[in-house]
Amino acid sequence: MIPAIRKAYNEAFTAEKYQAFLEELHNVHPGQLDFRVAETPIFVPKDFTQKILSACESISDIIVSPQFKELTKNAIPKHLQVPGENEHTHFIAFDFGICINEAGEYEPQLIEMQGFPTLFAYEVLIDEVYRHHFPVPEGFDCYLGGLNRESYIQLLKEIIIGNEQPENVILLEIFPRKQKTRIDFYCTEDYLGIKMVCLTELIREGKKLYYMNGDTKTEVKRIYNRVIFDDLQQQSPEVQEKGKIFFEELDVQWVPHPNWFYRISKYTLPLIKHPYVPPTYFLNEVTQIPADLENYVLKPLFSFAGQGVIIDLAKEDIDKVKDPENWILQRKVKYADVIQTPDVPAKAEIRMFYFWKEGTPRPVPANNLGRLSKGKMIGVRYNKDKEWVGGNFCYFEQ
Repeated sequence: MIPAIRKAYNEAFTAEKYQAFLEELHNVHPGQLDFRVAETPIFVPKDFTQKILSACESISDIIVSPQFKELTKNAIPKHLQVPGENEHTHFIAFDFGICINEAGEYEPQLIEMQGFPTLFAYEVLIDEVYRHHFPVPEGFDCYLGGLNRESYIQLLKEIIIGNEQPENVILLEIFPRKQKTRIDFYCTEDYLGIKMVCLTELIREGKKLYYMNGDTKTEVKRIYNRVIFDDLQQQSPEVQEKGKIFFEELDVQWVPHPNWFYRISKYTLPLIKHPYVPPTYFLNEVTQIPADLENYVLKPLFSFAGQGVIIDLAKEDIDKVKDPENWILQRKVKYADVIQTPDVPAKAEIRMFYFWKEGTPRPVPANNLGRLSKGKMIGVRYNKDKEWVGGNFCYFEQ
């Protein structure tokens, strides 16, 4: 995106440097980094960063408004409503594609958003390791909002651990050591000093939860929640039975509360009107099907990781939908072939991390991750056997 930096980077790049970088990254927690890491970060110019932040702040205005809970009252499936919802999420992730508008200019377009954590700890590690092997242009950083490595980790601790002791706070997931994103869980243990715990390992006594911290039965007072109900519903009956604790009255605090996964999600997209948010409609509110359906994508509200999305859309696909209230119709965005690589250019997506500490008026920008793709969609399954694709991160011009 910054031609001089991209040219210099590509000319100085060697397979040996990349392998040395990967080796150090993998050796921090051997065998736990289970996805492809791209050969390059994304270098983002200041004007483009301002465009992304403009969209994020505009969406945050909607989320912090007193009407937001009323606007999203139907966002949470009735059978998945968790008691004890707090006033706001602790985290928001905004996914933007880097696109080209009709004037031929680069611009961000919001793809999705989630009131849920992502790879917050791993992104600290990848920046650290990257700097051991590649030069970072002066005046560029991965952190946002005036944060640096130390203040970013401190803010994460304040949000996730709060006023509790680290041993009374857990990262909760279903079989965390088998998840594709488990490297982030190991990094969370490293930086925050809390343990990852499987849902099946929780011990319930009345309204209290416990886990075995070594040989010590330890009370859980705060849960950094990484369980996605879509995943839970695909587990064995025994695991699903353990998952019923989500719907009980418990003496625990959720970070973030599971209801925010649904409130801030694809469900929120039709509420937003902004130049960098593609027009989006609830399917049951569409009175006239657009004549140019090839320029739209159909997405189920209650799925994740791109499952169920129909890209090459035809009227027959819409006619087949039995529950239109659970689908959105979104204007397609045209990803730009923006990252020059040794063979063909790559498309890119940027995920902005926003953190919302209790007692503060609104969420703030903190960090990011990126993804490069040469396939039809962003994601591992669309980029097999390709190079200069995969997970990465951005350095923003400060």
